[in-house]
Amino acid sequence: MSKNYDAIVIGAGSIGLPTALALAEKKYTVLVIDPEHGPGQQNNKKAIGGIRATHSDYGKIQTCLRSIEILKSWHETYGDDIGWMSNGYSYPAYNDEDEKKLKDLMKIQLSFGLNIKWLSPSEYNAIVPGINMDGLKGSTYSPEDGSCSPLLVASAYYFQCLKQGVEFAYGEAVTGFSTEGTKISKVRTNKGEYSAGIVINASGNNAREIGAMLNIELPVFPDNHEAGITEPVAPFFGPMVIDMRKRPGSANFYFYQNNEGQVVFCITPDPAILGADNRSTSEFLPLCSRRMLEVYPRLRYLKVRRTWRGQYPMTPDGFPIVGKSREVDNLVNAVGMCGQGFMLGPGIGEIISRICLNELTESDLHVLESFDPYRDFSGMEAFK
Repeated sequence: MSKNYDAIVIGAGSIGLPTALALAEKKYTVLVIDPEHGPGQQNNKKAIGGIRATHSDYGKIQTCLRSIEILKSWHETYGDDIGWMSNGYSYPAYNDEDEKKLKDLMKIQLSFGLNIKWLSPSEYNAIVPGINMDGLKGSTYSPEDGSCSPLLVASAYYFQCLKQGVEFAYGEAVTGFSTEGTKISKVRTNKGEYSAGIVINASGNNAREIGAMLNIELPVFPDNHEAGITEPVAPFFGPMVIDMRKRPGSANFYFYQNNEGQVVFCITPDPAILGADNRSTSEFLPLCSRRMLEVYPRLRYLKVRRTWRGQYPMTPDGFPIVGKSREVDNLVNAVGMCGQGFMLGPGIGEIISRICLNELTESDLHVLESFDPYRDFSGMEAFK
């Protein structure tokens, strides 16, 4: 006989772990199913650690503001060191077009409650000393954005989940579902079957495949991104730096110095590299290094320790898919985070718990308009 739970969460990653904890703290009995052998072993551990509310949309801004609140107070609330830093995010502009776009976007961001300001070139150089000043128009700066360790966060969530009684079925892949009418009656895996009042699909790269098992189309298509990390050195600059300019092979790139002094960096490939391939490439480091040294020559003597590759589970418009299914009464989808699951996860986990308990607030409903699974997907977030 299968064991029954209040909720089953498929995926123990950036969305699944916060969701499990939020539900358990509301006294739900929760099972988390994951094909890996520990928490956060897919794209969560490949994140570079940035947490920003600097988006262009109410839903993402409000969700990430809540994520920042949760993570910056994590040590005080739970006692775990997750490496939090309020180091901020910055978007330098090196041409008139980008300057105008950023300043226009700031008006929207300020109206949604984001703490953001425009810095002159000299003000920006004060927080990123030695930044390339040639052609620099200035930069946005969001001082409350921050960063922390994806590995420490996953571990912290996992052990807090255990304290709240969450059960984990590791090394189990979902193979199908049994349904009764329009409800899931059982979740089947390669090792057994389980039942629950509600099922949350937080399966990252595998979102579309999980949906297909229930005849639901979820337009989530992973593409590959690479990142790298240097040796640790004494702190020498503050915020995450995002250069929006296109270059051959990359749409943009970004880097920051983490709480241990290592510089972490990543590019957005252009064109996108579709699929899920975790093999590092020989092209990444020369491509990214050229971009980094152009913007910040002070990086030139740092030694790179390693590079790695992970996926952004993308949707057509760059926004997540979060909400109850119309086709299956007791299914909630929380997928398609577009490479932002680490920063969205804590806030989304709480929203999903309120979906399950029918406790959504007016703000939640406004947020979920952006993430509606049944939208037309024709838009695109600015500076995603």
